[in-house]
Amino acid sequence: MRIRSRILPKSFQDAIITSFLILIIPFIFNFEIFIVLPHFYELWSPAYIFHVCTGTFILWNLCSNLVAIILCDSSIKGVILPSNLKTNWKFCTACECITPPRSWHCEVCNVCILKRDHHCKFTSCCIGHFNHRYFVVFVFYMFLGTLYATIYNFCFIYDVLHFESLGSLWKIVFPLVALFVFFTYKEWFLAATLLTAIGSAFTGVLLVFHGKLILRNKTTHEKEPECFKYDRGAIANIKDVFGDKWYLVWLSPLIKSELPQDGINWIVGSSQKAK
Repeated sequence: MRIRSRILPKSFQDAIITSFLILIIPFIFNFEIFIVLPHFYELWSPAYIFHVCTGTFILWNLCSNLVAIILCDSSIKGVILPSNLKTNWKFCTACECITPPRSWHCEVCNVCILKRDHHCKFTSCCIGHFNHRYFVVFVFYMFLGTLYATIYNFCFIYDVLHFESLGSLWKIVFPLVALFVFFTYKEWFLAATLLTAIGSAFTGVLLVFHGKLILRNKTTHEKEPECFKYDRGAIANIKDVFGDKWYLVWLSPLIKSELPQDGINWIVGSSQKAK
């Protein structure tokens, strides 16, 4: 893995969003472990320990894949590129060099990214060839964790919180507003539930969107229905993102899984070769 030399956010918006993510993950984890779970299970009972271990495993994969996304360098920095323009290659005026197919220049990172998918504001870096795996696994565990938390949170809210009148139901609809107005434990519980519910819906949509792209070996720049240039079949496409140990990378980002392609020279699908 090539390590990025500059990992700090390069825009104010990136800094705010990434800081929010880094702060909200431990907040939600502690809320679930020390407030929600003890309501349903006796402290340190087998059921409680099981859920704590499950939550810790999810947290480990969230944090470790997040770190891997940020540290892993998918840019063209340090990559030896040819000086002559090849077929499907292009000249980047900002980087002042010839760049390979599927690479795109990021105005925020100010560099071309190999197989650039998009610039992720939650990690303050681009998702490209070498950190694509960590991004997808991170989104998967974020969806799993927030869905897990949301189910328990709704049951917890139903059991614990009691609203005096129909007028107070607006707190359920606008929990963040209620939090700033009343600032009591009820509003904190509702705000945490809202955040996990929004998180599970958002990451669920992301998973479906990126999953479809991965199965057809596309990036967000290649999402047009007629673009199947690099599609070599589902398994080969999955390996292009997750590597040869694609079935194990979901357990930990520390598992080494070699990518079959270098991000520079791309194998074209058989349907394209026929043309």
